[in-house]
Amino acid sequence: MTSATLARVEAHVFRAPIREPIRTSFGVMAERVAVFVRVEDSDGARGWGEIWSNFPTASAEHRALLFAEIVAPRALGKVLDDPVALWAEIDRGLHVLRLQSGDAGALSAAAAGLDLAIHDLRARKRGLPLWRALGGSDDSPVPVYASGLNPGRAALETVECTRASGYRAFKIKVGFGEETDLASLRPVARTLGSGERLMVDVNQGWDLGTACRMAPKFAEFGLGWIEEPLPADRPLPEWVQVASVAPARLAGGENLRGAGAFQQAIDSGLFGVLQPDAAKWGGHSGCLPVARAALAAGRTYCPHFLGGAVGLMHSLHLLAAVRGPGLLEVDANPNPLREGLLGGLLDVTGGCVSLPGGQGLGLEPDLKPLMNFKNLHIERRA
Repeated sequence: MTSATLARVEAHVFRAPIREPIRTSFGVMAERVAVFVRVEDSDGARGWGEIWSNFPTASAEHRALLFAEIVAPRALGKVLDDPVALWAEIDRGLHVLRLQSGDAGALSAAAAGLDLAIHDLRARKRGLPLWRALGGSDDSPVPVYASGLNPGRAALETVECTRASGYRAFKIKVGFGEETDLASLRPVARTLGSGERLMVDVNQGWDLGTACRMAPKFAEFGLGWIEEPLPADRPLPEWVQVASVAPARLAGGENLRGAGAFQQAIDSGLFGVLQPDAAKWGGHSGCLPVARAALAAGRTYCPHFLGGAVGLMHSLHLLAAVRGPGLLEVDANPNPLREGLLGGLLDVTGGCVSLPGGQGLGLEPDLKPLMNFKNLHIERRA
């Protein structure tokens, strides 16, 4: 391949209303948003990425603007032969701006979306599916789990619905108080069949005392993991205390940034499940080494993602590239910014999805059906 340069970038922001709000311990989502990134090189090849903007949804336009005004100009006109080196250069260059602006998460997500799109472009130019371009060799179906299940009666209803759609693993949101949490889990646990799995996500909703009181109460459910029982920035001794009383593995990582932070989480031995979000920090360039390090240390790698179709496809390819015992997180809640692009591409059979054919993501997003949801479009050229 010739040494093509990055010639053009676009950011597309979409906002879609939803009928049933999505509840977490930190807030409620009354709409779904997505920031899709499209890049094109000087040969005319293109690739797609996504910038994490799931919550708060007000961040979507802001992150698209940071992408167009701060991040993309650092890559436009640059040779794309080595996406990892380019991402590392951009990441270093953003360090002072993260400190100055206080917008570390938004800048990291904008850089991650660019990196995802460049990796997709490079895989397409090589004529390879993205998972193989990232180093994968196994084309067998990838196991998945249904995520984002609202608490209360809705949890059982969603489990029954997703089970009928082929899912065999489910993650319920907790952190709403003992009565609500146990009432969410017990009916679901009673319905679990052979080979089915149940996990919970606290979404950083407990303090140390609550975590140490609540976690043992979940012993009856045989959970696969307890996710983010504490805020991600709590000191290590608090995590040690929670791990000592937890009846299941602890999971976390979606709110960590930087290779050092992930290595510390791996080395601590406290997290059985590591969950970096490639659209939130690092893209493939940052998260692929983290995934490999987690597996090498005997941990489980499960990519975190709740957003639009493009980011979900990137998570699938990343997990397929490294494999291991991990599951792909698939949001169980209706989202036209996912379903409107995927169609039946990721239908679930026997708890798994098949890898898409074709080059790169195996998805060429057709944004026309989403035009009623479009809120912003920005384009920049070299």
